[in-house]
Amino acid sequence: MPNASSWSASSPLLLLWEDSSGTHIFLSLLYAVLAISGTLSNVMVIYLVFSFKKLQTTSNAFIVNGCAADLSVCALWMPQEAVLGLLPPNSSSLRSVEYRLLRGGLLSLGLTVSLASHLLVAFNRYVLITKLPSVYQALYQRRHTGCMIGLSWALALLLVPLLPGLWTSGSAQQPPPQQTDGSSRYTALLIALAVLGQTALLLHCYLGIVRRVRGSAKRVSVLNFPLLHQLPFPAAPPPPRRAQRRLSSVSVLLLCCVFLLGTQPLVWVSLLGFFLRPAPAALQAASWLLLCSLSALNPLLYTWRSEEFRRA
Repeated sequence: MPNASSWSASSPLLLLWEDSSGTHIFLSLLYAVLAISGTLSNVMVIYLVFSFKKLQTTSNAFIVNGCAADLSVCALWMPQEAVLGLLPPNSSSLRSVEYRLLRGGLLSLGLTVSLASHLLVAFNRYVLITKLPSVYQALYQRRHTGCMIGLSWALALLLVPLLPGLWTSGSAQQPPPQQTDGSSRYTALLIALAVLGQTALLLHCYLGIVRRVRGSAKRVSVLNFPLLHQLPFPAAPPPPRRAQRRLSSVSVLLLCCVFLLGTQPLVWVSLLGFFLRPAPAALQAASWLLLCSLSALNPLLYTWRSEEFRRA
């Protein structure tokens, strides 16, 4: 039976308990790649939005909010994980409870605001496409937009003291996460249900957009909103109407599929561990990695089909 204490102290989040230097090096390299690519892409999106007036729209305000949260994960948390994976198991940094709480706080803050921003962007686009222009203008005034962004950070700050307990409850002398106390299990269950509810709302918004676009491409084309350039729709040259509906639907569904791939493994692994038995450590590690990798992929998800971003 491998020694469980070394990796639990170095990276309790990943839930990997194999004392393997090869695994440590591989994960450190993976974190380094995600940290560099995610930091550059998030910083680039923030810079473009603040530098070009055409990009300063309500939808992009929520995207920038998500990029700022993702920087907490990519620029602050991931580099630490990359370095800690290469340190010897008996390093004092790995055994410091306060330091693990700090890392957990950075991660929980970034992921919570990032997931909230996903939902804010989806709801913004849903209202734009499916509701009257007057409803959109009344709902998304500058003050209301600022309140929505502020609430996403306030919610994250309220949850910060709670979430790090999920991955810092174990110490070098404690058993693996499968044997942690019941409070962490119930916290994991609540988080899984919250992410599941957020995903259901996000899918409702985007599938509602797909239905409206497929059923009435004419309504989308006559709306004269700069925000339409931020939707994952083809810009110039405009394809035929049937092809436009098909491309629009594919773009939205692809965004939803990437989001589901990043969030749902952790949700179902958590539910499985609560109701039945804990999933294998490698599966738990993969589910966390997929969720954290979203912080590096989010800027691409929301800008790859935008003509305005490509021009900028």
